[in-house]
This record gives sequence, C-alpha cells and structure tokens, in this order.
Amino acid sequence: MIPGLAIAFIGLLLLVLRPVPIPLEKDCLTTRGIVSEVYEAGTNDIVFKLQDQYKQFYINRGLERGLELNKLRSELISKEITIKYPKHWTPLDPVNSIRHISKVEHEGRIVFSELKAD
Repeated sequence: MIPGLAIAFIGLLLLVLRPVPIPLEKDCLTTRGIVSEVYEAGTNDIVFKLQDQYKQFYINRGLERGLELNKLRSELISKEITIKYPKHWTPLDPVNSIRHISKVEHEGRIVFSELKAD
C-alpha cells in the first residue's frame, strides 16, 4: 500500500509543479473582453479582470518583463482586449478561474507576447 501511495503522491506533485507551456499561437485558446481591472498579484504578476467574466488572466512576472502597471491601466481599462492563453489544467485551480496569458492585443497592437514562433 505504501509504494502505491508514494507513486500517487509523486504523480500529483509532478502535475502540480509542471510549468505552464508556452504554446504556438495556433494552439492557444482566445477570449475577448472589456478590461475592468489591472493589478499586481503574486510575485510581480499582472492580473487582468474582464467585465462579466469570472476568470482572471495573469502575465507571470509581468513587472519583471518591463510592463508598467500604471501604463497598462491608463491604456486598457474600459477597452476591449484579446487574450490568448494555453490550454492548461492544474489541481491548484481545478475550475480554471485563473489563466496564464500568452498574448494580449489591443486594437491590433501586441501589448504582450511570449508565444513561440510558428
């Protein structure tokens, strides 16, 4: 019984600790919405909340990547953006309420991208 439990624990640990993939753009899920909030959370992460959506979207360590919180707020609050994100599931967020951002676009301009080249 102990070896089986240990294997299950290791499997769960690997599932929790696996990194979010950086996909090709064609493999991303896409959503559009009006930005209601932009704020910092976690370790220099930038979080976007969209009107009428329960999900939140974040750029991992966005502040360390040169993005400026006040600039994003002034440019994007009350504006429509397109967010592309990987299909990724973790037991830490089983209902996918917080999604990792791979790309943000506003009016045809790329605000942020970490996507792999096709």
